[in-house]
Amino acid sequence: MFSDTGGDGPVVVFLHGVLMSGTLWDDVVDRLCDRHRCIVLELPFGAHRMPMPDESDLTLESLVKLIADFLVELDLYDVTLVCNDWGGAQLVINPGGSERVANLVLVSCEAFDNYPPGLPGRLLCLNASLPGGTLLTSQLLRPRMLRHLPITFGGLSKKRVPNEQFMSWIEPLRRDRRIRRDLDKYLRHVPKKELLLEWAEQQRYFKGPVLVVWAREDKLMPPEHAMRLTEHFENAELVWVDDSRTLIPIDQPEILATHIETFLARTTTPGQS
Repeated sequence: MFSDTGGDGPVVVFLHGVLMSGTLWDDVVDRLCDRHRCIVLELPFGAHRMPMPDESDLTLESLVKLIADFLVELDLYDVTLVCNDWGGAQLVINPGGSERVANLVLVSCEAFDNYPPGLPGRLLCLNASLPGGTLLTSQLLRPRMLRHLPITFGGLSKKRVPNEQFMSWIEPLRRDRRIRRDLDKYLRHVPKKELLLEWAEQQRYFKGPVLVVWAREDKLMPPEHAMRLTEHFENAELVWVDDSRTLIPIDQPEILATHIETFLARTTTPGQS
C-alpha cells in the first residue's frame, strides 16, 4: 500500500522504520507536496493494515527488491528516495539494484552493519524469535511509561510520538496475527554483518547526490555513521539537526522539510517524474 499526493513535480518516495507507518512523514509531506509528488510507502513492519500474502518473502534483501519493483510498476524515474530509522534507501541501490533512484536522503538511519540498531533493535529481534514474543511486544508498548523507556521508543524521539499516532502504529500488530507473522518474517532473518558490510561497500559506486541528515543527539544511529556515509558516497553532504533523536520527522519536521526542499531544488528539475 502507498499514498500518493500526485502532481507533476519531482518524485519523492518516503520509507519508514519498524513498528511505524507512513504517518511518520505526515508533517514533512505537508510542507513539500505543493511542489513535489510525494509517495509514502506502507512497509510490512507491524503497523501495516493489510497483511502480505502468506508466501511472501519478507527478508531485508527481498523487501528492498520489492521497493525497486514498485518504482518500475509505477513507472517512476529520477526518484529521490528518503528514509528514516530503517536503512532501506541505500539498500534499494544495492542489493535492490534499482537504476531509477537519482538521489538519496538518509535521515538518521541504519547504516553499514548497524542492523538491528542498538539495544531496542536487538530486543525486538529477540522477542520475535520467541513464541508469542511479538504479541507481547505490542502489549508492552501500550502503557506510556514503558513506551518511553530508553530501551523502547524513548531513545528514538525527544518530543515523543503523539499517543494517537503511536497507538495507530501498534494496533494492527495487536489485533491481527497475520501482521505479527509478517513482522516476524523480517525480524527473524537479519543478514550477517559481513554481508551488510559487503553491500555497503558496493553502494560506494552510486554517483547521484546524497543528503545525510542526522540528529546530533542520536542514541541508536551513531553520529560517526553520518560522517562515514558522507565520505562513503562520492557526491554527499551532511547536515546536523539539533534537539532531536532518530525520529527527526517527529521531533523537527519543519527543519527536516527545509533541508530536503533545499536539496531537491538543487538536484531535481520541475516536471521530473
